[in-house]
Amino acid sequence: MSAPTDPHGGPAADPSPPPAPRNATLFEVVPAVLSSFLGIRKGRSMQKDAVSIRPHQVIVVGIVLAALFVVSLLLIVRVIIRAAGA
Repeated sequence: MSAPTDPHGGPAADPSPPPAPRNATLFEVVPAVLSSFLGIRKGRSMQKDAVSIRPHQVIVVGIVLAALFVVSLLLIVRVIIRAAGA
């Protein structure tokens, strides 16, 4: 028995779809977003993350981390102002 062929005479393609890439975990997305805040990211890591990190994950984590950054700046300024006696 020979291998199955397609109508054009070539070998038949595997009918099973390729496995879907896995979704990144929170602990993989946070470092990727933090490194993008600083503008440092290795090419190999970026290519690996481009497959596993979804855009909605980056958006949500980016907004949360940016909000935490702003809140921490506000708290630092309040502490400094109170310590200065204003």
